[in-house]
Amino acid sequence: MIAEIIAVGSEMLTPFRQDTNSLFLTRQLNELGVVVAFKTVVGDDFDHLVSAARAAIGRSDIILFTGGLGPTEDDLTRECVAAALGVELRRDHEIVTAMYKRFAERRIQMPSNNAKQADVIEGAIVLPNSRGTAPGQYLETEVDGKKRIVMLLPGPPHELEALWHKECEPRLREKLPPAAIVMKVLKTAMLPESAADMRTAPIYKKYPNVETTVLAGQGQVEFHLLAAAPTIDEAQAAVDKLAGELEDELDDAVFSTCGESLEEIVGYYLQMRNLKLAVAESCTGGMVAERITSVAGSSRFFLGGAVVYSNDLKTLFADVPPLMIEAHGAVSKEVALALAENIREICNADIGLGITGIAGPSGGTEEKPVGLVYVAVSDGKRNEVVQRRFPGDRERIRRWASQQALDLLRRMVM
Repeated sequence: MIAEIIAVGSEMLTPFRQDTNSLFLTRQLNELGVVVAFKTVVGDDFDHLVSAARAAIGRSDIILFTGGLGPTEDDLTRECVAAALGVELRRDHEIVTAMYKRFAERRIQMPSNNAKQADVIEGAIVLPNSRGTAPGQYLETEVDGKKRIVMLLPGPPHELEALWHKECEPRLREKLPPAAIVMKVLKTAMLPESAADMRTAPIYKKYPNVETTVLAGQGQVEFHLLAAAPTIDEAQAAVDKLAGELEDELDDAVFSTCGESLEEIVGYYLQMRNLKLAVAESCTGGMVAERITSVAGSSRFFLGGAVVYSNDLKTLFADVPPLMIEAHGAVSKEVALALAENIREICNADIGLGITGIAGPSGGTEEKPVGLVYVAVSDGKRNEVVQRRFPGDRERIRRWASQQALDLLRRMVM
């Protein structure tokens, strides 16, 4: 079965308000074995909302409307869903009485327009809202011989969530066949999206029962694997089988199968090996240190380091010889390695990490263009240095450089 969520409210079509209810509802539906196939945000416009409601009712098994159940003129969800279904609204006087009582208990006179919240779609069951004045509604109908479940839910999250758990979820459990959804996420580092997909598409296309989504962003490609089956064991087995084949193909490019970030994985390996890390960063300006220290307990493996942006501080804080900088340039393999080796010794760490590069937008030359980055890792016995040319603006280059640094570190200690 597939579900559709329609969030109602013009405010969510601005940059100032987000539809967070759909995230909650998607999670709850997935736990019931229902896949959310469509999500729509519709403004407070009668014709637009009727059109969206008709489309949803025509194609989805379960349709959830959130918001638009208030007392104001622009709260149109009840009217529009009734119009889409071709039925009438009736005013439930018991709801009106309960609202008058609620306002009286607070010693507030109820405005007359609040009575609008008692309008119920013909054939719908009223869902009491213990945290607000706008009740929800539950309706079962048929479209072209296909059964549909339609629910109207209030917009405020604290009202919606309570109503869902008390009224909606129990009803759906009675109606839905046994089903389970399992998701697994594989994360890879420093593997181009096109290359990752070229290598894996022949594999995941053999698994039509597992929905595979490939997401890419700044040095990371993720494979989201989702399977629905009558039991959780069947869904888990389908996902695990595909994940195993993908891991075999991608090998050590995969750094996480349980949702961990790259910095968390680096921390796991450092702790497991009982190693201490120090960093010397130039173009990233402390970004690597920030990412590492965002992990709880990072003091167990991260000593600290220095942001050595200027050449003088590369010498003062990381002991890089001025003659080396003069001979090779601040952005060079030699300086990156000196940063890694020297910060390790200065901080009495087991591993040192050095980064230098040109983040732009200015400062590049034909020989050393914007985006050129050198990353080095040293443990006193082994030295690794990589040269990369990252595209994009300043922030993108810095983010890619930090990702490359963490991945090089991961490969050194794994």
